[in-house]
This record gives sequence, structure tokens and C-alpha cells, in this order.
Amino acid sequence: MIAATMASEEGMPVDLYIYDLTHGLASLLSPAILGRQIEGVWHTSVVVYNREFFYGGHGISSCAPGSTQLGPPHQTERLGQTFVPFQVFADYLQGLATTTYTGTEYRLLEHNCNHFSEEVAQFLCGGHVPKHILRQPDTVLTAPQRQALGAVLDNLLPGQPRQVYANGVRHSRQDSPDYLTLNSEIEEARVQSAELEQRRSTLAEKLARKERKKEKKRKKQLRGGNGDESEMAEAVETSLGAELAARAGPSAAALDDERQDELRRRTRDPPIVYKDIDGAAEFEKLTQTLAGVELAAEEKQSLDELQQYLVQGEGSWVLGDEFLGFVARLLNDPALSSEVRVATLRCLAAAALRDDVSLLLHQDRRHHALLNFAHDIDRRPQPEQHAITLFMCNLCEHVSSSEWLLYISEWERDGQPLSNIRVTTKVCVHAALSDAAELREAGTALMHNVATKERWSVGRALRARLPRLAKSKVFDEVCAELALALLQLLQSAPGEEHLWRSVRALARLAAHSHDVPQIIAMVGPAPADFRGVSPRVDEQIDSIMKAMK
Repeated sequence: MIAATMASEEGMPVDLYIYDLTHGLASLLSPAILGRQIEGVWHTSVVVYNREFFYGGHGISSCAPGSTQLGPPHQTERLGQTFVPFQVFADYLQGLATTTYTGTEYRLLEHNCNHFSEEVAQFLCGGHVPKHILRQPDTVLTAPQRQALGAVLDNLLPGQPRQVYANGVRHSRQDSPDYLTLNSEIEEARVQSAELEQRRSTLAEKLARKERKKEKKRKKQLRGGNGDESEMAEAVETSLGAELAARAGPSAAALDDERQDELRRRTRDPPIVYKDIDGAAEFEKLTQTLAGVELAAEEKQSLDELQQYLVQGEGSWVLGDEFLGFVARLLNDPALSSEVRVATLRCLAAAALRDDVSLLLHQDRRHHALLNFAHDIDRRPQPEQHAITLFMCNLCEHVSSSEWLLYISEWERDGQPLSNIRVTTKVCVHAALSDAAELREAGTALMHNVATKERWSVGRALRARLPRLAKSKVFDEVCAELALALLQLLQSAPGEEHLWRSVRALARLAAHSHDVPQIIAMVGPAPADFRGVSPRVDEQIDSIMKAMK
């Protein structure tokens, strides 16, 4: 596991590992094969946050430093130090993994690990891969020699050199950092989720047996008998200890993450969510709206999987690889009615209350079906707008799904760069400023949830050191956009509940961003104008005024 989720104030070291794929054989044999000598065929990787990151035929991968089948690096260079928070780096890598550095984009000489290392080094600390490594294919090799080099690698490196080059890593799941898993690891996460649910069920059953034992003992004592609760407690403790010890490794790491998430749930501001959305009832409405719609066999399977998840309470592991494609069709097929889209979104809003919904969300990082639809909120009928906003509100119920709303890694749609955080911001602003009372209710709730997200403040000092156009500056830009919308909402003289949500959100944004207090002072209205509405409103106004001093 990563020891910390962000770079420290002193910075984290960034190293470049340089490998010779031929282990010295290129230097010996290249004169005879190529007609000139080359020192090595270079493979590089970036080592930071106690992980080694590299690119190959299966996309971006990571492992413990030096644990590839290539053995120890031929050379190690210190590129510098980074002050980029780990979560920002993780989002950045996720963006690369789904755009320019997918497995299909890999080219042995033209677009390889060295180009990846150069781009990552620039992002982390402004460092560079040595020029002779980056330019080797162009400056050392002619076009025919490039073909010859491929033959050299095929002859010198046993067992599919490109596979060794790209994928020869002794992966250990317990070492993999969060949010860097690719499709194969998502499958592993599904299995792990099922195992965790089974363990929770087993633990609940054991605790129930213990409670029954205690109740039996109590009744015996009332009748003058005796019991030995300590024996039962010891047996349960021993059983649980053995179970946890047997599951060291990936599960131990998962349990540690679970404990951290639970701690953060307890300490963060409680979100405003809509728990009255019943999954079984919403699924029934969806099936009614789909009556008469012709579904393919795979789509019928996806609908059955949704029933297992929402109605029968199965884990998200039951949702197959085609499930999000089915959802995308329901949301975007013009032949389907708006009622189908509303019912689909309300099913998703019910699913968002589940703590394992994040596994489903991460499957959408390649096609962005959910967020592309949400980005068009201003073009949708009001019932669809409301359902979109409810879905996003309920995603704030759990830490992992709420963080998904704030990812900054970008993709392109119709020539426009989008990201999770920008789509979330658009939905917030549009819904909160709506004239429709129902939509404004959900919009102010979402605005409150996003603005009071406990991790906005993480890395604030570090972000200030980065260049103005650095991606991590997105957080500050979004703070300003949300603040302007909140000030516009205040001008409409909202009722006490919406006023409290607004000033609470504004207080948190003012604490997180240097720009927000200035925006409040310049744009208005003055927060002090709303004093006296209620004690809790006054409390938030005091916080805003303190930040403006």
C-alpha cells in the first residue's frame, strides 16, 4: 500500500529507473547485426510514492520498485522531488491510461515507456528522461535498422520480448495504489468485494450467535443456572483472529482501507441524501416503462443483474461488463421515452446509496456514459434534470463514490475537455439556480455536499506552488465557480433551509480557496445581511466573515 496519499511538505523523491532490455547483448552484437554499435535498448520507468510506474503493451502498470522480470535497473537517476498530492497524480495517471497511453496506442519505438516516463516526469517535477534515450530510434537507427532492431529483440529476448518488456511484472495486489487499477484489476476487485460481503455476513452471524448465547445465559441466571459467556467470547475472538490472519495480503489491505473510510465517514460533514428512494420500487417502475421495448439477450441479462443488485441485495459484482452499455442505451436511445430515462436514473440514485457502487462507477472511466449524459443537464426535460441531481446527491453518501465526483482527469467530447469535477460543477450550478422548486431543492443539497467535501483542503498549500495551468488548479477554479453560483442564489432570498446550505457551502469554500473571500467581497451580497434568520445561519456567516479578514 502507498504509505501516504499525497506528497509531503518536503516533497517526495522522483527517480528514473533505466533498464537495458538486452542485458548488454546489444552492445556486443549490434555491430554485426546493425552495422553500428548501440550501448543498449533502453526501457525506463518512474519511481515515486514507493511504486514503480511504467507503460507497455497492456497500458500503464505499476509494481514494487525493482520487482520486474528485468531485474535490477542498469542505472538510477534522481529526477527531483514532487509536491503533487498522490490523489492528483492518481487522477492524472487514470486520464493517461484512458487516452494517450492505452495498450492499443503502444508502439515499441515510436510511443513507448520512455515517452511515458518523460511525460510523467514533467508533470511531477519538471524532470526529463535523458535525450539520448528518447531520441535513440531517430538519431541512431534508420528505418531499415528499426526493423532489424525488432528482429534483434526477438532473437535476444526469449518468450515474446514485447510481453517481457511490457508486462513482465510480479504484480502483488496488496501493493497496488488506489485508483490505478485497470480492467483486469477491476475484476479482482469484484471478487474481493464479494469476499468482503461474505466475511461481513459470517461476522454478523457469529455476533448473532454470541448475542443468543448471552441471552441464554441471562435466562439461565434468572432461573438460578449458570453459563460461561467467556468461553463463547474467546471462541469467537479466536475464530475471527484466525480468519484475519489467514487473509493477510490483499484482504488485509482492503480491511485497512475500510477502516480508514469508516473513520472519514465519522469525521466528515454529513451529506444531504435522499434515502427515501426505494430500489425495489424504482426497478418495478423501470420494468413498466420498458414494457413493449425490444431488448437483446445481453440487455435482458443486464436488467436481471440490476434486479439482483437493487431488489435482491446482491453485491455490485453481479453487474457484468455489459451493464453500463445497457445503461448507456437506456439513457441515449432517442427511440426510448423520457420516462425510461427518468426510471433508469432513479434506479441509479437508489444504487448510489450502496457502499459498493464505486466499483460500478470505475467501470465507466473509459466511455463516461453517466457523466456525458449528466453534462447535458441543461438540454434535458425537468424530470430528467431532477433525477440526474438526485443520483449525484446520493453518490455523496459514501466516501469513495463522492470522491469519484471530484476526479480531475480529463477526456474530450465534441472537441471540449471534460472531467468528473467539471460535470459535477455544472450540475450543481444549474440545479441550484433553477426556478423549479423540486430541482432547486436537490441542487442546493448537491451544492452543500460538494462544497463541504472534507478533502477539498487536502494539498491546498501544495497546489499554490504549482503553475497556474496545472491540473490540480482545477479545484481552485471550481471553488470560484461554485462561490459565484452561491452568491447568485443568496440574491434570491432563499428560505432558511436553503440559506443555511448556501452559507455553509460558502464558508467551506472560503476556507479552502484564497480567491473565494475576494469574490464574496467584490460580488456580494454581504453575508452579514442575512444575520438573524437562525442561529445555525449566523454560525456559518461568522465563519465566512473570519475568512474574509
